[in-house]
This record gives sequence, structure tokens and C-alpha cells, in this order.
Amino acid sequence: MREFKSKDFWRAVLAELVGMTLFIFLSLATAIGNTNNSNPDQEVKVALGFGLAIATLAQSLGHISGAHLNPAVTLGMLASCQISVFKAVMYIVAQMLGSALASGIMYGTRRAGQMPWLNGVTPSQGVGIELLATFQLVLCVIAVTDKRRRDVTGSAPLAIGLSVCLGHLAAISYTGCGINPARSFGPALILNDFTNHWVYWVGPMCGGVAAASSTTSSFHPNLTTSLSG
Repeated sequence: MREFKSKDFWRAVLAELVGMTLFIFLSLATAIGNTNNSNPDQEVKVALGFGLAIATLAQSLGHISGAHLNPAVTLGMLASCQISVFKAVMYIVAQMLGSALASGIMYGTRRAGQMPWLNGVTPSQGVGIELLATFQLVLCVIAVTDKRRRDVTGSAPLAIGLSVCLGHLAAISYTGCGINPARSFGPALILNDFTNHWVYWVGPMCGGVAAASSTTSSFHPNLTTSLSG
């Protein structure tokens, strides 16, 4: 339990809590602020809002916690042996609390909520869409944060933000684009509406594990990164 006694560990957990609170608040503000939701251009606005929020927070908090800000990313990092089970659990708890806090703040401010929804697709199809959209995100996160790579010269936070934006552009018309179980949990809790909520856990979490497994077994079979401690 060395991590339990480490100030840096709890500082990282706090960073996940604060970062997730800011991410969900900014993202929901972008989505709820739409005055013309029927206009397809609004989907681009929402996608950019989510992507820019992640890029900004990853740049700001990445050196403290890694700025996972997503249980699917955390699970992917655990599956690729880059963090411990204890850290993964505490990160996910912090992310869930941050999402609930931000959703409560937004609800109190606007008395409205923005939840992912299934639009013309079945729950099983929704799982598939969420899985693939999250797969590309976690694949990107693992790839650009791999300390063994010497060919990454660009900005990792920007790449991750663009990946989030891409996921939204691809999935928002079908599922509302969860790709982040904590992001889906907060509004569902505050609005007390868990209809098809399981879709937004099963799809992203499976996508995160699949991306991590693909990275370690196919793309980087010699990955032996030790637990970060």
C-alpha cells in the first residue's frame, strides 16, 4: 500500500476529480447551450467543445495524474499494466464524483441536462458504436503517451483532444457519443434517468480493454511497462 501513503498519489487523484469536474461542466455547457439542436452544424460545435476541453485539461493536469478523465482510459491503462489496480479504482471513483458534481452544478444553473441517447439504433448497435469510438481514443492515448517512443514530436494533449473530437463527430448522431462512462453517469444520476445506461459502460469499457490488448499483443508485444507506483 505504498501508494496509499504517497502525497503524490492523492494529488493525482485530486487532479482527476478536479479535471473531471471541469471537463464535464465545460462539455455540458457546450451541449446544453445549443439554441438550435436541429442544425447539424451544432454537432461540430459539441465535438469541438469536448475535444478542446480534453486537450486543455490534458495539457494542464497530465504531469500530475496523466489526465485520464475517463474510466475507459483508466481501464485501458490498467489492462496494459501501466497503473496499479488501486490507482485505477481511485481514479474511477474520483472521475465519477467529478462528473456527478459538475452535472449537479450545471443542473442547478440551467435546470437541464444533456445525456447520451440512442438515436435510431438498438442497444447492441449502440454498444458497437461506443466500443469502436472508444477504441480509437484509448489507442491514441496509449500511443502518444508511450515513453519508449522517440518519433512523437507533436503535442500529446492535442492529439488526444482531436481523438475525442473525432469520436464525437462519428458517434454523436447515433448514441450521443458517450465514450466516457463517467461523463454518462453524472447526468444520469442527477436526472435520475438510467435508460440504456449500461450501453455507455459496456461499450466504452470493452473498447478500452480491446485497445490496450491490441497495443500490448499486436502493436507492441514487448510492452513490459512496470506499474507507475
